[in-house]
Amino acid sequence: MHYRNGREAKNGDTIIQIGFDGKINAIGVLYNATPGNDYCNGSIAPVQNIPTGACMVDCLHVDDLMALLAEKGLDKRPEGK
Repeated sequence: MHYRNGREAKNGDTIIQIGFDGKINAIGVLYNATPGNDYCNGSIAPVQNIPTGACMVDCLHVDDLMALLAEKGLDKRPEGK
């Protein structure tokens, strides 16, 4: 199992899901993923919504993150195998 950028995927990883429109759909923890399948595999457990202090120098706007992904060509879903 591998993420869009080729990194190995493991249950328990904190992940983001990018939709077909290039927007972030979900943020959470990967679980129930089965090795050998990169498509429609596993589930995302939402991260608990606990208020956290925001130090701006440690944050990025989601649009800026998506721009960085686009620069690396990671904004588009890979072709099926």
